[in-house]
Amino acid sequence: MSATLAFFQRLEKERYAAIAALAILSIASALLSPFFLQWQNLLNIVRQVSYTGIIALGMTFVIVSGGIDLSVGSMAAFVGCLAMLVLNAASDAGLQQGTAVAAAVACAVVAGLACGLANGLLVTKGRIAPFIVTLGTMALFRSLSLYMANAGEFRSASSLFGELGSSAPLGIPLPAFILLGLAAALAFVFKRTRYGRYTRAVGSNSRVARYSAINVDTTRLAAYTVTGLMVGISAVLIAMRFNSVGSSTLGINYELDAIAAVIIGGTSMSGGRGTVWGTVVGAITLGVINNMLNMVGISPYLQGTVKGLVIIGAVFIQRQRQ
Repeated sequence: MSATLAFFQRLEKERYAAIAALAILSIASALLSPFFLQWQNLLNIVRQVSYTGIIALGMTFVIVSGGIDLSVGSMAAFVGCLAMLVLNAASDAGLQQGTAVAAAVACAVVAGLACGLANGLLVTKGRIAPFIVTLGTMALFRSLSLYMANAGEFRSASSLFGELGSSAPLGIPLPAFILLGLAAALAFVFKRTRYGRYTRAVGSNSRVARYSAINVDTTRLAAYTVTGLMVGISAVLIAMRFNSVGSSTLGINYELDAIAAVIIGGTSMSGGRGTVWGTVVGAITLGVINNMLNMVGISPYLQGTVKGLVIIGAVFIQRQRQ
């Protein structure tokens, strides 16, 4: 018993606990269903977790810095609607499909950055609690999305847009490559740059960080802006995948999935510590859980219950360790 306990303590110390949990879940899923290890099913899991996983990368910076962002799901719908409007307007104006797609992608990136920046300014300059700010912008972004689409959806007028969404270089979905590329870049920023160190310092103790000549407001503002950028990238990838944007459906519960992925990956909800690659593992773990529930015939309406319990359990375990 003591040897087993020491083993799991080593896993936690080396930050491999999330990987161990993923391995155990994968083995359990393979035993429960013979279809789990089929290549197409694994590709579906990877594709599904890529969209929320990209958002979770940005959420890692926000939570490590001591904040929270509840608006990412509604923001994705808002940004997706704007990108689709730009795409269709460019197509109707007679521009080439490549140009129209590039304009839509640029719109999504800029709009995501702007939305994240707005959240960050309200938190840092407005001195409003992150929970309140992002709760308000969650309602704001969703309402604007519903208004623009009249509670309906926007469909793409470009065939190239949908083709890019279904592309799979080397047989792997395009969003998975983008997730890994962004994770590698942000992991470098988080671990190897001054900004990454500042983010952890601000999350650990903002007062001490301020006394250490760290610009706390700028650090937190950058974290929300990075999250907005990740939302913009994810939103345009989702729009490409379905070749449409549903104002009332896109982004539903994405904030829950992103926060769950970050926590499962080992990031502390109190801020100050976490890893980008841990978040990637957390997103995949959450995808395996959802897939396993579907495989064994659990109602999809109960999946939110499982996610909620996972979040509560992970935070409870963190509190006990602290």
